[in-house]
Amino acid sequence: MPANGSRFHVALAGPGDRDTPLVVLLHGVGQCWWTWRHQIPVLAEAGYRVAAMDLRGTGASDKPPLGYDAVTLARDVAGVIRSLGSRRAVVVGHGVGGGLAWTLPAVNPEVVRAVGAVSAPHPLHLRSHAPRILSAAAWRLVAYAQLPWFPERSMRERDLAARLLAAWSAPGFADDAAVELYRDAARVPFAAHSQLEHVRWLVRSTPRFDGRRYLTALRDAAPVPSLQVHGELDPVLRVRHARSDARYVGAGARYEVVAGAGHFVPEEAPEDVSRLLREWLAVVSPVDQA
Repeated sequence: MPANGSRFHVALAGPGDRDTPLVVLLHGVGQCWWTWRHQIPVLAEAGYRVAAMDLRGTGASDKPPLGYDAVTLARDVAGVIRSLGSRRAVVVGHGVGGGLAWTLPAVNPEVVRAVGAVSAPHPLHLRSHAPRILSAAAWRLVAYAQLPWFPERSMRERDLAARLLAAWSAPGFADDAAVELYRDAARVPFAAHSQLEHVRWLVRSTPRFDGRRYLTALRDAAPVPSLQVHGELDPVLRVRHARSDARYVGAGARYEVVAGAGHFVPEEAPEDVSRLLREWLAVVSPVDQA
């Protein structure tokens, strides 16, 4: 699917009518659209048009050498929404995909009906409270990702994505099929480097003009209806500090903690996430009022 000068792989489900409410699902680093495999049929059955996309640099989407800043990635999502023939959509993301979902109202507010963020505090809240929110494991990964070449090699040859899935989920969780798929996805040429470039940008842009401009846009954005879902046992983003400040997300933002889940909540607790999304969507984007 063409958008923002690139082509994107998008898994579609649900009614084909363009007037049907659209829900766009975004994955995190080291993953792909498959992250949402449990929620896609549930939301489609509820009457929503569902689009789970591979972000720039991931899976079957284009992997250009540039464009891994949050603004460009968010504009990719806005372009996909338009390519699908919709004017507005509810955008739901996990991990860095959740960060991009929060970015949409600051970059392309006209295409966003509401934002759902799983394991992803608002970027301004995360930056303001990073020492309390991020665990030692998270700091180690962020620092490691800044190195040249070695992180890419770890993703391609040493199953970094698979090891993170095991280490960052709640004790006892295992999904061999997902591990194999993410392992293969990381070995697609340029995929590992492209995904890591976004993590690098999030750190390196902070003192630069592009980073300051991004933070200013987030501060100036008007809040939209939002749902934040966090795993009770998330070992990288501490749940007791994860709830986004109301000054960033609005006083009416909904916050839910999923008991027994780690960082990969859509896969660890699929029924809980599906239920929460359906309940919330029925309020912010009801099918019968499309």
